Amino acid sequence: MNFVMKQALGGATKDMGKMLGGEDAGEKDPDAEKKEEERQEALRQQEDERKAKYAKMEAEREGVRQGIRDKYGIKKKEEKEAEAAAALEQAAEGSLTRPKKAVPTGCGDDEEEDESIVDTVMKFLPGPLMDMFSKK
Repeated sequence: MNFVMKQALGGATKDMGKMLGGEDAGEKDPDAEKKEEERQEALRQQEDERKAKYAKMEAEREGVRQGIRDKYGIKKKEEKEAEAAAALEQAAEGSLTRPKKAVPTGCGDDEEEDESIVDTVMKFLPGPLMDMFSKK
């Protein structure tokens, strides 16, 4: 009906609505703000109840899952990952194919260098040659 009136009047339905006894857009219910607050509070309360319901259901499911894990000796995914990482680290310690460190020990360290190049060369000389140079 509104569509037909709108087409017949060419869009002048606001005035026609008032004349026919319709609601005025300027009139507002004095309790509308209070009703809106109550509606919002009811929605918040429903949302909280829904979240509590699903949290309770998930807790029950987790209890059942843990019972199954205990019965069959299954571990959680997090526990498996932690054990795998520990086993990999432990296996890599004595392995020849362990992952290399970024900087090998002793390289790039700017600690005190007590030895000179001559002392380093002296370490690698055979015994008789070392004796000759050390008697000097």
